[in-house]
Amino acid sequence: MLPRRPAPTLVFTAIAATVVILPWAITGVPGSERPDGPKAADTVLSQQPLTGVGGGVTVREISQPTPFSMVALTGTDLTGTSARVRAKRPDGSWGPWYTADTLESNADDNQHGGPRGTDPVFVGTTTSVQIAVTRPPNAPVTTAPSETGKELGYVPATAEQPFAQNISAVLITPPPKAPVDSQWQPPTAALGPGQPPNIISRAQWGADEHIRCGNPSYGNGIRAAVVHHTAGSNDYAPEDSAAIVRAIYAYHTRTLGWCDIAYNALVDKYGQVFEGRAGGITKDVLGSHTGGFNTDVWGVSMIGDFEDVPPTDILVRTVGRLLGWRLGLDHVNPLGTTMLRSAGGDYTFYPAGATPTLPTIFAHRDVGNTACPGNAGYAALNQIRDIASRFNRPPDLMDSLRGGAILAKWEAMGGKDSPLGMPTTPEAAADGNARYVTFEHGAVYWSPTTDAQPLTGAIYEAWASLGYERGALGLPTSGEIQEPEWIVQNFQHGTLNFDRQTHNVLRVVDGLTLVMPPPPADGPPVQLERFSRITNPIA
Repeated sequence: MLPRRPAPTLVFTAIAATVVILPWAITGVPGSERPDGPKAADTVLSQQPLTGVGGGVTVREISQPTPFSMVALTGTDLTGTSARVRAKRPDGSWGPWYTADTLESNADDNQHGGPRGTDPVFVGTTTSVQIAVTRPPNAPVTTAPSETGKELGYVPATAEQPFAQNISAVLITPPPKAPVDSQWQPPTAALGPGQPPNIISRAQWGADEHIRCGNPSYGNGIRAAVVHHTAGSNDYAPEDSAAIVRAIYAYHTRTLGWCDIAYNALVDKYGQVFEGRAGGITKDVLGSHTGGFNTDVWGVSMIGDFEDVPPTDILVRTVGRLLGWRLGLDHVNPLGTTMLRSAGGDYTFYPAGATPTLPTIFAHRDVGNTACPGNAGYAALNQIRDIASRFNRPPDLMDSLRGGAILAKWEAMGGKDSPLGMPTTPEAAADGNARYVTFEHGAVYWSPTTDAQPLTGAIYEAWASLGYERGALGLPTSGEIQEPEWIVQNFQHGTLNFDRQTHNVLRVVDGLTLVMPPPPADGPPVQLERFSRITNPIA
């Protein structure tokens, strides 16, 4: 192995096909509260009644001229009712069906006697959806709601119209993205021991504190955490996530009449963490996420549907680290168990006063009448618990590489049986936005423009002797290309060609060929990378 530069104390994990940006601080990027940015209050919620829906399965197509991206179902009584949603694509075909799970709330969290509702399902931008509603046999046929209470978005409890006969679709249009939204990129840092994930504050994602009601309620200390998923499409971009969170917040408060967003935190598939319910991310804020078990339980929701598709590696790692940090504040063992007292209610199968023993990190389905967080999400819980338990320990070398493009390239080449052998250093910063990992017999370099490319043998030694990525050739843009007489590797500014007969390496730049001298016996010179402390990664 070449005597490559020393591994830095702060290392970074590059995610495949993403721009690498250093993390935000736990309180968000300084000066980025964005008071003039998009707010949840700017979200447009359009309610359309679903009439003529009786027992069994009924499919309705709902359209509106203005594009929308999220859909929910509301009704004063959704007992025994389930719904699926699919969106019309631009070519006229229909996308996949997504299940809309019934949401839960505390009895005192609904301030206006608002309706019951499902999760708002993200379907991508569309103007038409189909909603398949399944109701119990002999359910009364729905009719249009009364005009009374139209300004509330739902029919209040004093209306004469029977609640069970009213079901509506809510079409949600988040406000246009602000310029800062498009700058948000997946966090890619391999954080040091005891360092929490970077949390996007309510002010940053546009919570708009004017639409929530009252003051937060608190418990006596966190004793456990529960994992949810939001359901809906997983096909969203990093810059979509803040708009999704704003839409969920607006729906929870303005349509369902809740005081705030239900969850204490939300995490997207790119590892972005969003502060949820107001009152302090480090405090025991009473949420509305898990019927019967909201008290002293911290709720985090993974943005997406993880019934069949497993959560991404960085999502699992981020949720694990987030819960390891948050439970650690209250000295809770992520691998332990605890007895929780059920508050009862329609959303849990534990009656009021029951005291089941639950893992300190459990799933919504462990206590509720739901499949949340999906079969694939549920299967990830043991890994989440393990990561949370190691929050204060230095990361394992392989764990620090997991989820990155460099490890993916190494695994595709055969892993430990590849020409590279085993990794010998964590991922480190190279010149510009490039990253690299050294192996027993070479290295892999990655950048957003060149992707991950391996270097081994004489070509690696020759390239290193030229100054690594700072030399005349720049970064590799391919692996080795096997030809009858040559082994060729392409770089940003030329090629290196290994002559199979003479074992010489030829450098070709701008059509000029130079025979490289043999490498020194002690290897190429060590070239130290330059590191500086980043205080504002977006600046």
